Amino acid sequence: MTMNIFLYLILYLIGGPMETKHIHWLGHSAFRIEDGSSQIYIDPFKLPANLPKADIIFITHAHYDHFSAEDIAKIKKDGTIIVATKDVTSKIGKGTVTVVPGQNYTIGSLKVMTVPAYNLDKKFHPKGNNWVGYIITLSNGQKIYHAGDTDFIPEMRKVITDIALLPCGGTYTMTAQQAAEAANIFKPKVLIPIHWGEVVGSKADAEEVKKLFKGETVILEHEH
Repeated sequence: MTMNIFLYLILYLIGGPMETKHIHWLGHSAFRIEDGSSQIYIDPFKLPANLPKADIIFITHAHYDHFSAEDIAKIKKDGTIIVATKDVTSKIGKGTVTVVPGQNYTIGSLKVMTVPAYNLDKKFHPKGNNWVGYIITLSNGQKIYHAGDTDFIPEMRKVITDIALLPCGGTYTMTAQQAAEAANIFKPKVLIPIHWGEVVGSKADAEEVKKLFKGETVILEHEH
């Protein structure tokens, strides 16, 4: 085990493979991320039964496939913190942290930066709604960027992250080509395509991202 840790450290320092085993894709834009003993969820939707209870839940915006009260209820426990935009926290009430784009927050033990998330050439996610993506820094220093529902916006060019979870299904968000273009500019160590296989998009979109992104793309299997 010590040797494995040593090898991982060497790979990390020389820019080798970035660990993703703690990142669980639950379909669409929903994720469970393990940070030590802490359980972090992002945009829980159509969750399977018997998942670990959440310490922190992040919601990117108010659309039904990202803010699902039914799914939040499945994983919420006493003390769960829900981090979301005002249109979401106003409906939940207690135990929430309201965020706006372009700010830094400390949520429990996590450092979190919000990134704007909006459409440039469609009307589904207006900039004025103040919806967000999140750059979450885990306790080991690894940064994970969940972009929310967005196009390739100018603010994305300045993102600094190890792992990027980028929508690629088109229609409501970036296409596969746009997601790869964005990632080729801000250069995450690992790109994980999301927002496909449920409402819009298919595995072909994820494969297209992998073909076009010059870095490492990991296409996760949906954990049912």
